[in-house]
Amino acid sequence: MHSKHPSVRLGILFAALGASFSVHAHHAFAANFDANRPVRFEAVITKMEWINPHAWITVEVTHDDGSVEEWMIEAGSPNMLFRRGINQNTVQPGMRVIVDGYQARNGARRANGRDLTLPDGTKLFLSGAPDAPGAPP
Repeated sequence: MHSKHPSVRLGILFAALGASFSVHAHHAFAANFDANRPVRFEAVITKMEWINPHAWITVEVTHDDGSVEEWMIEAGSPNMLFRRGINQNTVQPGMRVIVDGYQARNGARRANGRDLTLPDGTKLFLSGAPDAPGAPP
């Protein structure tokens, strides 16, 4: 489509650039997380952030010696979680859960959440990365 109006051409250019930046801003599972560093721990949810492009669950892990670590668990997008039946009533602060996932490549206390097991035994698939281990086809 050719337009003689500079504002239309400029708008199309900015839209194309914006789409390009958003594609580059989203990184694959393997870029940030290590499939060879699985994590599994019991934790208490302290915060749930329903933000794009990934929801984040902040949890506290209490060790046998009484020390506490804070972990950030990356989940799929809020829309993806809602489609799987996960919402603000499903995952709440104070809930004791079991986290299964894969630790960040840099060793930080961050993980891509694969499964979150709720107190009643319900297992939720969290990951939004199509290249994450165990991701549905």
